[in-house]
Amino acid sequence: MAGLVPPGTSSDASKPAHSKADEKTDYMNLPCPIPYEELHREALMSLKPETFEGLRFDFTKGLNQKFSLSHSVFMGPTEIPSQSAETIKIPTAHYEFGANFIDPNLMLIGRVLTDGRLNARLKWDLSDNFTVKANAQLSNEPHMSHGMFNFDYKGKDFRSQFQMGNGALFGASYIQSITQHLSLGGEVFWAGQHRKSGIGYAARYETDKMVM
Repeated sequence: MAGLVPPGTSSDASKPAHSKADEKTDYMNLPCPIPYEELHREALMSLKPETFEGLRFDFTKGLNQKFSLSHSVFMGPTEIPSQSAETIKIPTAHYEFGANFIDPNLMLIGRVLTDGRLNARLKWDLSDNFTVKANAQLSNEPHMSHGMFNFDYKGKDFRSQFQMGNGALFGASYIQSITQHLSLGGEVFWAGQHRKSGIGYAARYETDKMVM
């Protein structure tokens, strides 16, 4: 009988067996990588988790689906950069008031601290591929106020970003998916006020169980 299978054999025996090693990379259908700036955040979260000494209290109250207010109190030492190996800590305490507006295409965040600093952040999705970001800080301390604009473009399998800020600061970054799991990127910057420039490279490998 043509429909019968001999004992000890399986109907799947005639089908070719494919393993993961035989799978070929479809270079025309690669995933879009994460933004280049996210690589720095992933590394900091893994290598230097956020810790602090003292007391911190955060409270957020939503007024409607898009607008909310936040309150934050912090008491503890603040580390000050020093040329010596010894860390300098100064006791500080401040209160922070914030207002947040979050929309599917627009995000506005503002913070006011008791020491006189004002922080503002904007994220505006002009389209599915193009995003504008802005960050600003106003302070009474000299040379501590700054502003920066980021222009992000999201492609099918790549991301690019151009930055410009006060002090003649310019930067650009690009990251490209090479395979389904590997992406490579690089960045350049120029700080005209301090006459400094730099270049950096990064690689990210991701699987279902790890990221490196």
